Amino acid sequence: MFDDIPDTSLEQARMMENILLAACEGDRSQTGMYAQLRGMLMGDETLQALLPQFVRTSRDLNHFWSYVKDLPTGTSGHWEKRRRHARDGLTPLFDFLEKRNTAPVDSVATDVLKSVDPDGVHAVWSRALERRHADPEGAITSAHTLLETTCKHILDETGGSYSDNDDLPGLYRAVALKLNIAPSQHAEEAFKRILGGATSVVEGLGSLRNKIGDAHGKGKAAVRPAPRHA
Repeated sequence: MFDDIPDTSLEQARMMENILLAACEGDRSQTGMYAQLRGMLMGDETLQALLPQFVRTSRDLNHFWSYVKDLPTGTSGHWEKRRRHARDGLTPLFDFLEKRNTAPVDSVATDVLKSVDPDGVHAVWSRALERRHADPEGAITSAHTLLETTCKHILDETGGSYSDNDDLPGLYRAVALKLNIAPSQHAEEAFKRILGGATSVVEGLGSLRNKIGDAHGKGKAAVRPAPRHA
């Protein structure tokens, strides 16, 4: 394992691209790093589909060299055609990652309000899930925004009230009372445990979002949520 592997998929892809560009000239010294980066990107089903065939089939740089050495080098002994081939192959991956990492969180609320039904909410939730590897903070924020927006919409539809200062747990409690899914509204212990668990998840999400969304600067020791947490 290498300690200097970047945290995000975008930075991992950039590092892998640099290694492949060097390998286009015969440098295979970073084969271990390449193999680890490849494995991390291949582990994400969405990203795996965007990787070029030469990455999916080249488990290490020796495999890649066997492939790329048969490509023309261009004139005057330069390697530009091989490098361009590698860059072009990675373009779909970079297009996806760069767009995903810069997508404004506000669009989540807009998308929810366009279609507040099971299909519409599921579509927004799926996009939030896609961000959990490359941008864990963004995935958590998207989930928070999705739930908060949905709660407000339900309160609007049911005649409930809320203020701009209400946090997510408070909004959820108001919605739970309106929909008769608050733990206090049920006597059976099984229902109370299930509904209480849902409340705990919402409160935990609200607390986690507040922690990672702090407006103040953070030092190097700040804890970054892992993809599995997102």
